[in-house]
Amino acid sequence: MTENDVAYLAGLIDGEGSIYYRKTKQTRNTRKGKPIHNVTVIRLEIAMTDKDTIKWCHDTFKCGSFGERKVKPGYKRQWRWRVAHRDCLGICIAVWPHIKNKLHKIEQVIDHYERYDGVDRDNVVDLENYRLTRKFNWNLHGQ
Repeated sequence: MTENDVAYLAGLIDGEGSIYYRKTKQTRNTRKGKPIHNVTVIRLEIAMTDKDTIKWCHDTFKCGSFGERKVKPGYKRQWRWRVAHRDCLGICIAVWPHIKNKLHKIEQVIDHYERYDGVDRDNVVDLENYRLTRKFNWNLHGQ
């Protein structure tokens, strides 16, 4: 996966994608007396009518699921690539420098896992400065 691939994916996420981050309560069994569990649902999804683009996402980043999305009768066929939980974290970390519109949701996902994986990802970074530095290093060193 190249820097251009990551930047292209960031554009797809900003334009066509959705990021779902929600804390909710669920029961694992419907029997009486079963406890209610706190659950965090984390999901990133891109859906569109161009199958080749969605297949490219699945093949390039080698995670998540790829398949046809159910649509109402009379609508065009849609294809969907969906990643969840830790796979979503990996994608969010990769595209973070390139995201514009969905930056808040991306940072919510990264901040959620910051407590659990033992890696300190302090997001007290000037994002614009980081992007300029990264672009400068990319142009200078080609990496």
